Amino acid sequence: MTETVMNLRGLKCPLPALRVRKKLSALNPGDLIVAECTDPLTTIDIPNLLRQTGDTLEEKSEADGVLTFRIRKK
Repeated sequence: MTETVMNLRGLKCPLPALRVRKKLSALNPGDLIVAECTDPLTTIDIPNLLRQTGDTLEEKSEADGVLTFRIRKK
């Protein structure tokens, strides 16, 4: 299993979700993405994306204006 950190800071909707979707399609089951975003709309977009893909949001946190999503590929 691998862990990939994606720096999506400064990108606006819908780019963070689109890039996470593209990265998820290239990963193996069990791999992890750590997506770091600054767009507040990602709190809506990322969970909606994961409902579509069936992947798992393991953790969501916010610190200093950066939203961090830990996503496990199904």
